[in-house]
Amino acid sequence: MRRVVVTGVGAVSPCGLTADESWRAAVAGRSGIATITRFDAASFPCRIAGEVRGFDPERWIERRRVREMDRFIHLAIAAADEAIRVAGFDPPEAARTRVATIVGVGMCGLEGLEQQVRTLHERGPRRVSPYFIPSVIANLAPGQISMRWGLRGPSYTITSACASGAHAIGEALHAIRAGVYDAAVVGGAEAAVTPVGVAGFCAMRALSTRNEEPERASRPFDVDRDGFVMGEGAGMLVLETEEAARARGAPILAEVLGYGASADAHHLTQPAPEGEGAQRAMRAALEDGRTRPDEVEYINAHGTSTPAGDVQEIEAIRHVFGEHATRALWVSSTKGVTGHLLGAAGGLEAVLSVLALRDGIVPPTVNLDRPDPATAGVDLVPHEARRRPLRRVMSNSFGFGGTNVALLFGRYEGG
Repeated sequence: MRRVVVTGVGAVSPCGLTADESWRAAVAGRSGIATITRFDAASFPCRIAGEVRGFDPERWIERRRVREMDRFIHLAIAAADEAIRVAGFDPPEAARTRVATIVGVGMCGLEGLEQQVRTLHERGPRRVSPYFIPSVIANLAPGQISMRWGLRGPSYTITSACASGAHAIGEALHAIRAGVYDAAVVGGAEAAVTPVGVAGFCAMRALSTRNEEPERASRPFDVDRDGFVMGEGAGMLVLETEEAARARGAPILAEVLGYGASADAHHLTQPAPEGEGAQRAMRAALEDGRTRPDEVEYINAHGTSTPAGDVQEIEAIRHVFGEHATRALWVSSTKGVTGHLLGAAGGLEAVLSVLALRDGIVPPTVNLDRPDPATAGVDLVPHEARRRPLRRVMSNSFGFGGTNVALLFGRYEGG
């Protein structure tokens, strides 16, 4: 079986415009959540979000082409650019037919969609942009990336709500292992901090309304949590076979060991009791990665700061990891500083998991002032990061419709 390694990571997030900036903020517990500036949210119940601030798409994309793409594509290109540069990934022309581009996107181009609906109603159908459709359809995130770098293997989007980015990574892992292709640029992207995006989640009463304290609003596992905070951004990785990476002297940041996916088949938005579907995804990832539960030192939890979801995830972890869950396993959620990036969450959190392995640092769960009693005994790494040698790290991503993904990463050990 071919081993699959990570040779490059890239990220654009509320916490920074690069992977390392985002990582340093996560480790420091420095929040990127603030009052919404991209539109007037004064009349909304939730007026806060994790926006990517200071992002100028022209830093990565020619000015004349910026309007061809919605914001989620801009963010995807920026993160992919960094991942490819870090990896030094420049395969020969003939080999590019064996490189896939897979990007998870949950919501497509909401900003462009809203703009063009306004144009249609205010100015008529002849004024709708010819770039409208290719700018908002989800598969143009990987499509634009593949065209930009001449990657001619499979190019497509996976849409599975908040598990989209994680699904993309897992499917790429299995395909590279099986020899379907040899490498992939993969991850997630999302830009849904728009009037209709925020209004929709407000209508579901899913968002925090702690508007006067934006940095303290996302409170994973805290008893006073009142909903998640939306974020935007992208997280991308370059995956290659170990053999190819070593042959070209690439930096190997981590190994992708396992992937597990499941469906709750239970409820539109609520997780199955005791996180039963999440349990199966985590067990499948461990089995796929030939890893015992007690070999995992850290879990980057889905941990969105919702009343039901956080508790069910901890229950699932208890079931899967047994006594290890309260003896030696550390669990934290970086969504306290980034907010919830929806379809991009799995991509960004995979990047952060790889960097945790690289540096031997577990980022904290911020705002965890009063842990929910249901989490008792589980070490949720409150407030401050900790150092620890890491060999196995899991990243969880769950989504509406009961879709669950667990990814298992390991410190690369050659041989």
